[in-house]
Amino acid sequence: MAIFDPHFVEPRPDDVTTSYPTVAIVGLGYVGLPTALGFYAAGESVVGVDISAARVEEVLTGTPDLLDADLRRLALARLDGERFQISQDPAAITAADCVIICVPTPIDDRQIPNLAPLSAACRAVVAHAREGQTFVLTSTTYVGCTRDLLVKPLAENGLVAGRDVHVCFAPERIDPANTRFEMTEVPKVIGGVTEACALAAAPFLETVAQRTHVVSSPEAAEMTKLLENTFRAVNITLANEVADISRSLNLDPIEVIDAAGTKPYGFMPFYPGPGVGGHCIPCDPHYLLWQLREERVYPPVISAAMQGIATRPGRVVQRAGEVLEMAGRPLRGARVLVVGVSYKPNVVDTRESPAVDVISGLRRRGAHVSIYDPLAERIYVDGELFPSVESPLAAAMEHELVVVTCRHDDMDEDVFVEADLVLDATYSLPEAPNRFVP
Repeated sequence: MAIFDPHFVEPRPDDVTTSYPTVAIVGLGYVGLPTALGFYAAGESVVGVDISAARVEEVLTGTPDLLDADLRRLALARLDGERFQISQDPAAITAADCVIICVPTPIDDRQIPNLAPLSAACRAVVAHAREGQTFVLTSTTYVGCTRDLLVKPLAENGLVAGRDVHVCFAPERIDPANTRFEMTEVPKVIGGVTEACALAAAPFLETVAQRTHVVSSPEAAEMTKLLENTFRAVNITLANEVADISRSLNLDPIEVIDAAGTKPYGFMPFYPGPGVGGHCIPCDPHYLLWQLREERVYPPVISAAMQGIATRPGRVVQRAGEVLEMAGRPLRGARVLVVGVSYKPNVVDTRESPAVDVISGLRRRGAHVSIYDPLAERIYVDGELFPSVESPLAAAMEHELVVVTCRHDDMDEDVFVEADLVLDATYSLPEAPNRFVP
């Protein structure tokens, strides 16, 4: 079993030797833990730091939500107390040569960036920093954050970036449950405070990435990440509009998008759905919009796209009422089974899941809602716990409407076949009888 030492003693500078871990990962969530395992699999010594006792327990017992390949890596790492260590104490980072910060950057209910987790992590890192270390911020954030939360505080402690320490921004590019692209196959963008900073970070990051791309500054790298997910947000909103247009013209939007996707240049297919969830697309563009409001800059395309994303679950609720009305039943008082409450297929994660807003909207209109999800077996909506039904097939037959918001690979397909009415917000069930789309 790997070492878990919540009372890690900060070593004196003359105690720091190569026997200590060389890479510290701050934050062991959906990005940090796979990153730590990637470095371990590449032969590096790793210390993972997370202030959450529950998350540390998941890692130590080998029960986190991970791809099968990462679960196998974790099973090996847990047996290696020399090269893989876990601590709740940020002082553990003092021993590392490279410190990589991978903490969440969520938004609040008003779509305002919540910088508290990142600020706290950076304060802890600065408090335990020593000369000669390389610091890499990977959490998606606003342009200038690396300088605000790392470079300036380090300088106040006498550690100047490019001279005493090296500081970079290298955005994370991990897609949970995506087995198509290994971490090593995705290039790493590196933005160093100085050229020396980028050169110092590159050897560490090349351990888990076959290729790196160096840009001129941390700000350029920060904007790169914001562009990546804003691009996705804009195009998903467009795909949802195309779906609405196609339905009004009696066309299949998936057929249209797939046909357009045969063009080998100038087009990239995006697909409609019930909304978007997770830690990236619903959140990251708001970091840019928030910053631009401070600069009195209004980006109409991005603003409209995020508004479209925010209102999409409401369109699903509206359509649920229309489908029931066509069948001669009111939505108020109807029994509705929401199938799939994870934010994307084949993950447990429900952060920012559009299913939450769909469930909340259905309940506000008087529907009696149950859920079925073989992975995310429970979800809280408006403070109320919704456990997954034990018999999904029976539940589908007992409810007036089944609303599909996420489709996992191991779902019972009979749920879609036996239901009286199916509102397929995933656009993935053309074979289901009595099927409608938003």
